[in-house]
Amino acid sequence: MPLRVLRGSFFLVVALALAAPPAFAQADYAREKRWADEITPAILVGDAVQLELPSRRKFLGIYAPARAGGPAVIVVHGLGVHPDWNLINALRSQLADQGYATLSIQMPVLGADAKAEQYSPVFPEAAERIAAAARFLRAKGHGKVAVVSHSLGARMANYYVEHATQPPLDAWVSVGITALYTGAERFRLPVLDIYGERDFAAVRDNAPVRAESLRRARGSAQIEVPDADHFFSGHETELVRHVKRFLDQKLR
Repeated sequence: MPLRVLRGSFFLVVALALAAPPAFAQADYAREKRWADEITPAILVGDAVQLELPSRRKFLGIYAPARAGGPAVIVVHGLGVHPDWNLINALRSQLADQGYATLSIQMPVLGADAKAEQYSPVFPEAAERIAAAARFLRAKGHGKVAVVSHSLGARMANYYVEHATQPPLDAWVSVGITALYTGAERFRLPVLDIYGERDFAAVRDNAPVRAESLRRARGSAQIEVPDADHFFSGHETELVRHVKRFLDQKLR
């Protein structure tokens, strides 16, 4: 084959490789371990547990038990943080104080500079982690299980709910989801869509469309919290109050 053809083919391959986005992003497990080592000694509410995926890989959860057989909540954090981060700590700790067992789980994270749109390749593993958390709580005797998820974590929970082959959970609280719901016509559980009046523009602007899509999910509702931002800074207790009211109606 002439050299000029080889040279042209080589440059074509290189150009395609540079143009193509990374299709198989993998979770940064080393980053997860560093966080686990950092936050585990400082846990004040609940205990660190190790949950296992079908692949045998383990990941961190923080379990705060409540009464035997009572309802439980899986808490799912957002972009690039950990299961005891700020708002997530408030949710898991305050719900535990009010009678709900909570299990806050480490979701897959990418590098520190990764954007939300780069996370979709790890959504299947995120769904596996939520499923593992649900199995853990059922094995502990909790008859009803909900998920409370924030921001990118709500998109991960959406992926899980959409792709579950059987009714996966008893309720879902979606806090500040940054995209439209996918597969809402197949949701088989009540959803509370909650966001802040000063939330990200994408969250606020899409609220009417999200509300319309949730009309198909019986028992669902939407709440805008006055003056709250995306992270509910200074409004954590108010958020927990809305979440608890919804869960009391659906799980008790």
